[in-house]
Amino acid sequence: MVLRVVQWATGGVGVAAIRAIAEHPELELVGCWVHSTDKAGRDVGELIGAEPLGVTATDSIDDILALAADAVVYAPLMANPDEVAALLASGKNVVTPVGWVYPSERSSAALRAAALEGNATLHGTGIAPGGISEKFPLLFSAMSTGVTFVRAEEFSDLRTYDAPDVVRHVMGFGNTPDNALSGPMQKLLDAGFIQAVRMCTDRLGFAADPKVRATQEIAVAAAPITDTPIGTIEPGQVAGRRFVWDALVGDEVVVRVAVNWLMGEKNLDPAWTFGAEGQRYEMEFRGNPDFTVTIKGFQSEAGEDGPESGVVATAAHCVNSIPAVCAAAPGIATYLDLPLISGTAAPSLARS
Repeated sequence: MVLRVVQWATGGVGVAAIRAIAEHPELELVGCWVHSTDKAGRDVGELIGAEPLGVTATDSIDDILALAADAVVYAPLMANPDEVAALLASGKNVVTPVGWVYPSERSSAALRAAALEGNATLHGTGIAPGGISEKFPLLFSAMSTGVTFVRAEEFSDLRTYDAPDVVRHVMGFGNTPDNALSGPMQKLLDAGFIQAVRMCTDRLGFAADPKVRATQEIAVAAAPITDTPIGTIEPGQVAGRRFVWDALVGDEVVVRVAVNWLMGEKNLDPAWTFGAEGQRYEMEFRGNPDFTVTIKGFQSEAGEDGPESGVVATAAHCVNSIPAVCAAAPGIATYLDLPLISGTAAPSLARS
């Protein structure tokens, strides 16, 4: 049975999700919500630079709610819980990379009620948070016993992130340190990464303090940095950010999730670098045995063309989750509630 899917929003993740839905053997795109009135009324294939798909984009939530669809890939820049509740109550399963990876009962009560009303399921996924920050660490932890410490860390060069408004006004690059530290980024990241840390501590069984410690550091430009998506970053302006979330048992850190965002490795103060391994996602485990897992390929190098691999991976994780989410019990389903999720064979290599 083919599942009928709606794509919500056509940013980088949304475009990649539409392409992934089109080649998934169990899915069919039947609707698409867009924020811009300029995109409404146009064929979705045209919006993503492909052949017509026979699906017309709409900027009306009522149109989407009225559609007979099994699932929605909900991928706006920022989540609106009221929109998600309406989608769930209308009977549509929701898979999203913008929240609810491991929500508390209290924070998700209204969405859980909407899901039960619509006999639908909400699942938060993605890449980090939503994969490398909790799902993969838990998976790899099975290779060790007596675990004492787990770390999941991102090292990314933001010169490839072609979203200047987000980079400057949300992420705080090019601002003064005081403005960046008081800006929205810490709060926005806390919402997802604290859930990631708590999923790890709960599943691994650490007697961790319920409060996750969040810290951040900033590097500024020591000289002009010109090759950025926001133009030149002048000396003294923010050119690097590091966020860390720690779970502690007493004074001992047992789970750490960290993000390192740099505008390249030159002219930074302090002189931060990615180290010899360059851009990567890295997971470290201490137990019996100790080991480290490094994942490369999700971050583009400066100067490369094409979509960021991590954006495509985020969309793929959402799309590949749809069949399992549609089969799950109504409510909110985390990775701990779902079976193994995998990709599918390329159409040219798939069984007929």
